[in-house]
Amino acid sequence: MEVEDTQPLISHLIELRKRLLNCIIAVFIIFLALIYFANDIYQLIAAPLIRQMPVGASMIATDVASPFFTPIKLTIIVSVFLAVPVILYQVWAFIAPALYRHERKLVMPLLFSSTLLFYVGVAFAYFIVFPLAFGFFAKTAPQGVQIATDISNYLDFVMAIFLAFGVAFEVPIAIVLLCWTGLTTPDDLRKKRPYILVGAFVVGMLLTPPDVFSQTLLAIPMYCLFEVGVFFSRYYVGKGRWDKEQDSES
Repeated sequence: MEVEDTQPLISHLIELRKRLLNCIIAVFIIFLALIYFANDIYQLIAAPLIRQMPVGASMIATDVASPFFTPIKLTIIVSVFLAVPVILYQVWAFIAPALYRHERKLVMPLLFSSTLLFYVGVAFAYFIVFPLAFGFFAKTAPQGVQIATDISNYLDFVMAIFLAFGVAFEVPIAIVLLCWTGLTTPDDLRKKRPYILVGAFVVGMLLTPPDVFSQTLLAIPMYCLFEVGVFFSRYYVGKGRWDKEQDSES
């Protein structure tokens, strides 16, 4: 009896190992394809700051090994970002057999749209937030202070911003999911708009570096995305419960 009980667990562990190996292989292949361009990738990420720096100023490396390891670290992170569709597919392939039909209808669109919104959030940070933020910081620097950002600190900063905006842009998915499952309704969310607005600024304060400018640039889009989620969620109210009832009848 114990042998029969352990067989499903072992098969699940084997399947999980297979999916993890596929994710690692995908990241590794992308990394090998990009490693030659590691310095170019870092130059691309650093471009929004470099364009705002005063004439004659440049980025610096305070650690001896930073000029080598920092672009490598960035390339690994970019490889993971680019492999996200493959990783999500592996997650889907692992959990799909255990899902009901109505749950598959919910999870698959959620995985696709959440991936797309995450990339849109990263693009918004790079093309909109960075030029505005770095231009603001450069113009407000005290007289006599030379801007010379360390390349490793800069990488940590931009990765934190990318992650914050990528996660923040998932708000419409969360709203639709909550309404789809019946945990809340669009009318209830509309009544809580003042609290959501305050909450957006609190989240912006927690997810971004400690400056009001970055917090505001995150909070405002987050609140706008909340309104987008509320608008589209009205088409999904009760659908999760209805699909579940259909599954039970069939």
